[in-house]
Amino acid sequence: MNFLSKYIFWFFNILILGFTFFVTGLYFISYDYLIFMDWEIISLNSCSFTMTLLFDWMSLLFMGGVMFISSMVIYYSHDYMSDDVNKVRFLILVLLFILSMMFMIVSPNLISILLGWDGLGLVSYCLVIYFQNCKSYNAGMLTILTNRIGDVAILLGIAWMFNMGGWHFFFSNFYVYDWNFILMILVITAAFTKSAQIPFSSWLPAAMAAPTPVSALVHSSTLVTAGVYLLIRFSPLLYNFDMSLPLMISVLTMFMSGLGANFEYDLKKIMALSTLSQLGLMMSILFMGYSTVAFFHLLTHAFFKALLFLCAGLIIHCMNDSQDIRHMGGLVNHLPYTSVCFSISNMSLCGLPFLSGFYSKDLVLELLSFTYFNLFIYIVFFISVGLTVSYSMRLIYYCMGEYNGLMSYNSFYESKFMMFSMIFLVFMGIMGGSMLSWILFSFPNMLMFPLECKLMPLLFVILGGWMGYEMSYMYLSDNLFGLNFNLLTTFFGSMWFMPNFSTYMVYSKGLSLADNCSDFMDMGWGEYIMSGLLTSYFIYLSKFNSFYQNNNIKLFFCSFIVLVFIFIII
Repeated sequence: MNFLSKYIFWFFNILILGFTFFVTGLYFISYDYLIFMDWEIISLNSCSFTMTLLFDWMSLLFMGGVMFISSMVIYYSHDYMSDDVNKVRFLILVLLFILSMMFMIVSPNLISILLGWDGLGLVSYCLVIYFQNCKSYNAGMLTILTNRIGDVAILLGIAWMFNMGGWHFFFSNFYVYDWNFILMILVITAAFTKSAQIPFSSWLPAAMAAPTPVSALVHSSTLVTAGVYLLIRFSPLLYNFDMSLPLMISVLTMFMSGLGANFEYDLKKIMALSTLSQLGLMMSILFMGYSTVAFFHLLTHAFFKALLFLCAGLIIHCMNDSQDIRHMGGLVNHLPYTSVCFSISNMSLCGLPFLSGFYSKDLVLELLSFTYFNLFIYIVFFISVGLTVSYSMRLIYYCMGEYNGLMSYNSFYESKFMMFSMIFLVFMGIMGGSMLSWILFSFPNMLMFPLECKLMPLLFVILGGWMGYEMSYMYLSDNLFGLNFNLLTTFFGSMWFMPNFSTYMVYSKGLSLADNCSDFMDMGWGEYIMSGLLTSYFIYLSKFNSFYQNNNIKLFFCSFIVLVFIFIII
């Protein structure tokens, strides 16, 4: 089987599987049906090793969505990776990645969740370091080290659930407050590392070192959404506790990434920050108590974000592998089909009325207005939505508009493989939101608002778009209040200095720190004071002891006088 037929073979297989899962999910949701399957792998005396699988509407619809996107990504990769030496290895890694996500989705059991969870972490490391340069290695190391924190939290959760008598998350008694408080903290920690919430955010933009088809898969439906999906599954546990702190963290993540994307010039990094912003949105609505709505946004977001990355990959390909948006411009004349797809997915991300993202985003914002959270959450939430539109408009201006880049155009041709893989995702980017809202919600949510509250999301979308357009015309040399303060601009543009504490600290300061430590501890005073102190002290004591026992009359006499003196004092 040659290289082409391998990719096409897996494309068809995964597409058919995805269609089967999706249709089965529709059947399950209409009949309110689920299958809980215990597969006993081995049984020895009274011990049995079982693999548990849960097929309900949520897992089947999500698996269908993941499979659809994965099949399109594999079809797209056939052309994107055609010049690569290790293209078969790439295909195997992507298939392993999809398999790990499937394990994660169908597992109601913390141990089998860990199997998929760890698989995602390890395979993502292999994919991030795929291009094998210094930057990729550093990004991969940061990715896997951050994800290890989540893996440890899951392992501790497994140990903790010994107290519950079983590892199934819906078998456990969620009313035992003291035990479950620790379990809740562990589950949220694991989800925060995988979904890159504050303070674990910096690995997500760094993971852009992976090939673009992988980024499309990672950022739409697999790696980063695993944390949100885990929390949706554990939502009965979470809602026994006060979720105000995690809610604030996820809202701040959303705000921080939206702000940072407006200062960024790397195309893939802007999209990574946009994913982070959407993850913050999903997490925050989840912590407010609307887990089904979070799942709804997760699905709609998956389709248009995959499309956005596939378009970006083609644009980068045509721009001689340059990712800087300042090098682009006027692409609408040269890549018309890709530009249309790119703009549709961007508008869907903004929440433009009647595109896919609008249905979930508008519902999220209206439910937020109905909750009893304070003004801070309310304002930051709406500003974050405005910032999303702002960086999207800026992106369209720089890439599509009449903005003239600095770089001469390299090779403009839209491959039929790449174009075909976008068609389905364009359809889902336009129609997916309305279809899924009809499927997931058996009756429409009746939310009564005054006119100004109802129009508030639309107002912020329009304001954000205007701000993004204005920001496109700004230069650092402009005499503006904010831009004169370099610290402020750097602070906003660098994810609130978070990479300085994680990314750069891991690989830039590490070697010099280790060298200094080695010089001081192993080669210098540290050796004398720390390592050699105890041995030197014992050698001194033994020498003194042998000298003392050598019947030296002066020593005996001196020690007798000292003892008499001590007794007199006492």
